[in-house]
Amino acid sequence: MAKIAILGYGTVGGGVYDIFNNSSFLKKTGEEIEVAKILDIRDFPDHPQKELFTKDFNDIVNDAEISVVAETMGGLHPAYEFTKSLLEAGKSVTTSNKELVATYGPELLTLAAQKGVRYMFEASVGGGIPVIRPIASCLQANDIERIAGILNGTTNFILSEMIDKGSEFEDALADAQQRGYAERNPAADIEGHDACRKIAILSSMATGYFVDYSNIPTEGICNVSLNDVKYAEKLGSAIKLIGYSQQMPDGTLYACVAPMLVKKSIPLSGVCDVFNAVMVRGNYLGDAMFYGRGAGKEATASAVCADVIDIVKNGAAKCPILWETDKIKMMAPEEKEWSYFVRTSAGKEQINEMFGDVELIDDVVSGEVGFVTSLIKEKDFVQAVNKLGGTYIKVLEA
Repeated sequence: MAKIAILGYGTVGGGVYDIFNNSSFLKKTGEEIEVAKILDIRDFPDHPQKELFTKDFNDIVNDAEISVVAETMGGLHPAYEFTKSLLEAGKSVTTSNKELVATYGPELLTLAAQKGVRYMFEASVGGGIPVIRPIASCLQANDIERIAGILNGTTNFILSEMIDKGSEFEDALADAQQRGYAERNPAADIEGHDACRKIAILSSMATGYFVDYSNIPTEGICNVSLNDVKYAEKLGSAIKLIGYSQQMPDGTLYACVAPMLVKKSIPLSGVCDVFNAVMVRGNYLGDAMFYGRGAGKEATASAVCADVIDIVKNGAAKCPILWETDKIKMMAPEEKEWSYFVRTSAGKEQINEMFGDVELIDDVVSGEVGFVTSLIKEKDFVQAVNKLGGTYIKVLEA
């Protein structure tokens, strides 16, 4: 019998309990998995197994029979202190906590390896979508050249409502909040911070070096308008919030989070509603896409439980994930080349002077035109568009 504990009995923690309480994994692991303790500051007097609950972390860290702990608390503190103590005590930890992994990942992974246990975080990116494990194992023969993903279900729902129903941003956000897809304070989602932490984790997995999310330029969807959506449709594209990273020929890493025009020939353009998708490009494989529900109780809990099952089945010390504690050198964002979609009220002569002979779209919004530039360094583009006047969005190349 493998005994586990759960830290935090919220949406995800409750899902982890339900899966292990209602399912048998004897055939998959060779032994049953039992939830022995649940840590939460609240009382659950009506819970059918209320005796499992404790408010004292020491009841878990000092219990020699508990070998694996699922951390589903969220936030940095006390999740960091608890996780570190558990690893030092020789217990493996699985987590859905993207903020913790993105901030303290190298330290916790190194500590886990030193103690002969595992720190696993499949659920930290993409909810129930398996993407961490494939990068760590299935794609090892490849150098990961590029990652581009729709990593936040809330923003994808909002953009889908704008695309499919013609909703204004504020109305789509209100709908997302009413459905429970967005928090009352949705800043982490709509300003891109959630996606930023996730692309940092994926980039660390791909490079083997710590990618600090604070070094990733991040832009949310707050400034995306319904007129932008109409232009995108005219161009055979859809607007998506994309977490992007690319290993450059000189060994540096470029990464960003931004709304982008995604051509309909690229599979990411068709990912709608609260679904997530990650496209990974390997130097031998080419493109592979991982798609599914990126959030929610069952989806995220299933990923946490899969990590627990992996540890119980294969042993704590097998195939540890390690990141170099040194941060990878980041490419200066202003040096990266992109194509850009531009909306402006400037005249054709001025546009051509700045960007050459581009094809203008003049039948979407009265008094302005739209166009797509050729590839241009960000610093040169920003200088030109500031003289021209207008708004712009990056274009994701195939």
